Amino acid sequence: MKNVLYKAASWLAVAGGLLALLIAVVTIVNVTAFGLDKIARLFDANFPAIIGYEDFVSMIVSSAALMFFPYCQARRGHVAVDVFIKMFPAWFARTVDVISGICMTALALFLGYMMVNGLIEVRGDNTLSAILGWPIWPFYVPGIISMFLWAAIAGGQIFEREADV
Repeated sequence: MKNVLYKAASWLAVAGGLLALLIAVVTIVNVTAFGLDKIARLFDANFPAIIGYEDFVSMIVSSAALMFFPYCQARRGHVAVDVFIKMFPAWFARTVDVISGICMTALALFLGYMMVNGLIEVRGDNTLSAILGWPIWPFYVPGIISMFLWAAIAGGQIFEREADV
């Protein structure tokens, strides 16, 4: 089960990376269009930038940013205070590890739950993006998947640590 969760986290991070790359490409195109528009205005012409750029980027960023959390947890890439903990006995470090794992799992579950509530609310309200008019609720789905995958990985790591005790 651990391997399945970790592979899912890796694939989700790759998808998040591809979305981040897409954001970079769209931003480069938009900035280039902005520059070309400045030049075109010298000749009484215009070169429009991407319509709805802000909508697109804000919705994609909201999905992509959360897609890295499960991978980070799987690699234990979260903040750790190893220098400080090494001064204490091993049992204390394991206890801190378990408590922080429980807190991390609870946080991820809470965030996932709140995102589900948010998705239900924006879908029920038929909330659309300001410029493009896209429905917002589908952009909640990657974040919800990410939060619950993060919780599953963090929860699994709690039991790994307890097995080491």
